[in-house]
Amino acid sequence: MSMYAVTNPATGEVEETYETFTDEQIAATVDKAQKAYATWGKTSIAEERAELLRKVADLYLEREDELAEIINHEMGKKLDECRVEVEFSSAIYRYYADNGPTFMADTPIKREAEGSAVIRHKSVGPLLGIMPWNYPYYQVARFAGPNLMLGNTIILKHAPLCPKSAEAMERIFLDAGFPEGAYSKVYATNEQAADIIADPRVRGVSLTGSERAGTAVASEAGKALKKVVCELGGSDPFILFSTNNMDAVVEAAVAGRYENCGQVCNGSKRFIVIDSLYDEFLDKFKKASATVELAPLCSKAAAERLAGQVSRAVEAGATLEYGDGKNDGAFFKPTILTNIPEDSPVRYEEFFGPVAQFYRVSSEEEAVALANDTSFGLGSYVFTTDEEQGERIADELETGMTYINEVGADSCELPFGGVKNSGFGRELGSLGMGEFVNLKLVCTNAVGRF
Repeated sequence: MSMYAVTNPATGEVEETYETFTDEQIAATVDKAQKAYATWGKTSIAEERAELLRKVADLYLEREDELAEIINHEMGKKLDECRVEVEFSSAIYRYYADNGPTFMADTPIKREAEGSAVIRHKSVGPLLGIMPWNYPYYQVARFAGPNLMLGNTIILKHAPLCPKSAEAMERIFLDAGFPEGAYSKVYATNEQAADIIADPRVRGVSLTGSERAGTAVASEAGKALKKVVCELGGSDPFILFSTNNMDAVVEAAVAGRYENCGQVCNGSKRFIVIDSLYDEFLDKFKKASATVELAPLCSKAAAERLAGQVSRAVEAGATLEYGDGKNDGAFFKPTILTNIPEDSPVRYEEFFGPVAQFYRVSSEEEAVALANDTSFGLGSYVFTTDEEQGERIADELETGMTYINEVGADSCELPFGGVKNSGFGRELGSLGMGEFVNLKLVCTNAVGRF
């Protein structure tokens, strides 16, 4: 069976297969990316790049139903969530089309000597993107959008679960009028991906994936002296100190945990609740969980891994507070774990699915210590009626992002990324154009001696 295939997780049926690229096809793709870069990367056509990105944004919306149907079959996401993802991806391309020229503007420097100096934002060359299956369009857009606007060219190695969405995106860029090679997909093995990273014409690599994948890709990039951006998941804390509306907090918590069947890198995963609110919050969260209808996880194998984590947690002494912790094929019901022992290794793992961990704390200090007691550092959520407390806790949490009194706030203009084992680098916002860029100093002596 081919490595790249559409296997519908709802049925287990293999619906389509795609041939893995040969080494010759990989080499030809890199050749095209380099040739396209020779003209695509010129600063003088920045407005032309912006106009083509707008066409991409339009095509995403025109093909919304088709694109949604593709990823519904590839990784199981509900159709309404699929459409939201398509719309968000369109918005990202439009955001960089509208704002990219401003982000690329020269930054003047006041010189101590006579003359002038500026920092010029220049592209660097072809880039490899290694993207995951949980958001097949959105993850690609937040990498490709800013870098195409900047003038880099893109080679996409998508997850083996997502060959059809990879094909559909490549078609959109071609139909929008992008030159051949400006954006290309490859169906590559991990070994072939390592060869692409090593190719001297490829100037950087962006990965969204697991810690193991991040270690492998960063190692290959380091050996080749290439810039790398990694977003490697998280075990985000949702901390509740006080509220004037418990029902609204529970609604936010449920949305933060069960969106995309819990397969969200910065989803709320560990609920840390002050003692006086713990029982009420847990009771209402359980009742709300009973009303949640979930799509399948991305695969039966993913559901089996999650069931294994729950089993190991219970064996270590955790309480299975809600749900049975078992999979039915690729389906997995909402599950709640409490009392996970500190010495249990599973306490420090990411549960990538609809499993919530609950912790009771008695003080602000205990909440912060527990929230930071993880190797991850992607996002965090703080709910409080005390504005000063919210700001204070945000400063103490060891994460790349903190949201106070909100979840699901990801937006085009807000930088996304983490610290610790959640990776390094930022995507989206103005910072999204600052990773794979040559910040070139141009100094001019205006004295007139030459």
